[in-house]
Amino acid sequence: MTPTLSVIVITRNEGARLQACLASVGFADEWVVVDSGSTDDTVAIARSFGAKVVQTPDWPGFGPQKNRALDLATGDWVFSIDADERVTPQLQGQIQQAVARPTFDAYAVGRRSSYCGQYMNHSGWYPDRVVRLLRRGKARFSDALVHESLHVEGPVGQLDGDLLHESYADFETVLDKTNRYSTAGAHDLHRKGVRGSFGKAVGHGLWAFLRTYLLRRGFLDGRLGVALALSNAETTYYRYLKLWLLQRETG
Repeated sequence: MTPTLSVIVITRNEGARLQACLASVGFADEWVVVDSGSTDDTVAIARSFGAKVVQTPDWPGFGPQKNRALDLATGDWVFSIDADERVTPQLQGQIQQAVARPTFDAYAVGRRSSYCGQYMNHSGWYPDRVVRLLRRGKARFSDALVHESLHVEGPVGQLDGDLLHESYADFETVLDKTNRYSTAGAHDLHRKGVRGSFGKAVGHGLWAFLRTYLLRRGFLDGRLGVALALSNAETTYYRYLKLWLLQRETG
């Protein structure tokens, strides 16, 4: 029997991007969309595509929400994709080949992300390998509120072809994600018992800039490489500053 493939997506107000995302994985046998309170046409688009749609009243964080989607998938294999991502034709072929003749229980793909209209080739953003294809039952997402990861039983293979990531369409998106992700990150650190301070916020922020711009060669991405390094520094600084302030509030 031919192995089947499910695609899982979590959404909230992704009407502008979901159609292109689902179209890029149209070769799958099943699409599962778990939505957390969209007020636009996200749910209607998903249903018109033929996806199995489940709406949740709460938002437990990226990791737990993706595990909800994973639990709803019925295929032999599962591919996890975000609404702002697209599978290229080359990657599609690699996925289909891996599902038909697997040598691993999970596979990582290279992700090429854009920042304010430019795909970044350095800055630690490429190839940015992330595990996305897995044999169902062989992996679970971490319980992180943001920047979740897949925990896999056994070794992980690699697929050629890019997963395109339209991560920061404009600077308004940069500012919005900087705020939301730093808040979620602070709560994650607080839950893990990590201690923050003003000094740590400044130090971690400075190190994030140097790591992105120098060690990861962000300078080769031009002026937007500088902007990205500053964005990373700001997000890291705010994460630890919010952690420090959260500790002051909770004692």
